Amino acid sequence: MKSVMVTGVDKIEWVEVDDLTTGDGEVLLKIRACGICGSDAFYAHMGGIPPHQGNTRLGHEPAAEVVEIGAGVSQIEVGDHVVIDTMMFSDGLLGSGGAQGALTPYVLVKDYQPGKQLKVIPKHVPWEVAALNEPMAVALHAVNRTQPKSGDKIAIFGAGPIGLGALLGYRSKGAKHIVVIDILDERLEKALAIGADAVINSATEDVAARLIELHGRGETAMVRGQRSDTDIFLDAAGVASVPQTATQIAGHGKTLGIVAVHKQPVELDFVNILTTELTIVWAMGYPTEIFEVTDDIVANWEKYEKIISHRFPFDQALEALELAQTPGAADKVTVLFD
Repeated sequence: MKSVMVTGVDKIEWVEVDDLTTGDGEVLLKIRACGICGSDAFYAHMGGIPPHQGNTRLGHEPAAEVVEIGAGVSQIEVGDHVVIDTMMFSDGLLGSGGAQGALTPYVLVKDYQPGKQLKVIPKHVPWEVAALNEPMAVALHAVNRTQPKSGDKIAIFGAGPIGLGALLGYRSKGAKHIVVIDILDERLEKALAIGADAVINSATEDVAARLIELHGRGETAMVRGQRSDTDIFLDAAGVASVPQTATQIAGHGKTLGIVAVHKQPVELDFVNILTTELTIVWAMGYPTEIFEVTDDIVANWEKYEKIISHRFPFDQALEALELAQTPGAADKVTVLFD
């Protein structure tokens, strides 16, 4: 069978790999959909991930069907639809430097343990929506790190997949009012369709003034009435202006969460932040959220489906990766298997 693999620096190719056989305590999965992540391009730029540098298999956002089970496997059946914890494979991180990747027709779960690597989902959930489980777990971890309370007012910077996933995550936690901020109107329209209470185009609007209008006036120990009363700011954009803006307009005792990857250092005014006693938290991966998010995806799959912008068949996976790497060309790209 063929697999998508990083074979060198900025080089992604089709490579023939061995077929898989199922042994005792193992589960064979037929991959049905796999999302493309921004980190796939990062892995390629590195030339792959050690110890598989030069032969790193890609694909870490899968949904799959169980097609074979080995002796001793329990609590799962052939034909089950599953989402996958790609960090719990005994042969390494699936699609992120491990021995296997999900941009391959079949994946073998070795040393299977019930509830550890796989979670069964209802069969009515579309495969491409189920494949959002991994990135939506990243988004939910960011939400959890900011410790939202019911009734909180939220500002999310960035209406890409993680920002939109955070929107749904904050809604599930009881947020009162959620504003999404971006520079692309089509992304903001999608945020409204998914459930944002308001949106701000930061390229044409004054973010501080609009947030004060929407969330009321906050204060700091030194300055009163010139800050937003937004409870939580989330950076899902990854540009320096976002944490700089948030720290300039946050009121006293508020929270800023950083889930975006910043590729350059960011300069912040610590004196300004000191007066607000702003809490800054960081979010990476999904220590506990990989299957916590699944129930919300199942319950609200029509909303999550709106996050997906492009679908490609597996034989066009290289084109899917190229599109996903093109700035501004796509939001969430998903590969579908026969």
